Amino acid sequence: MSASSDIRPDAIRLVEQLPADASWDDLAYEVYVRQAIEQGLADADDGRTVEHETALARARARIRRAS
Repeated sequence: MSASSDIRPDAIRLVEQLPADASWDDLAYEVYVRQAIEQGLADADDGRTVEHETALARARARIRRAS
């Protein structure tokens, strides 16, 4: 999706790419995924990232706490 304030063209393209038997849940999921990807790209562009090993260490620590 584009960064412009008029999201309608992107929304139309997204809906047109869904299969004919798509549900509202399918549409909501696609919107969520698009937003998550855009936010991740913006974070990366702005330098809000962590090293791979740091991310793994954080994930492992959370898994250990949950066990």
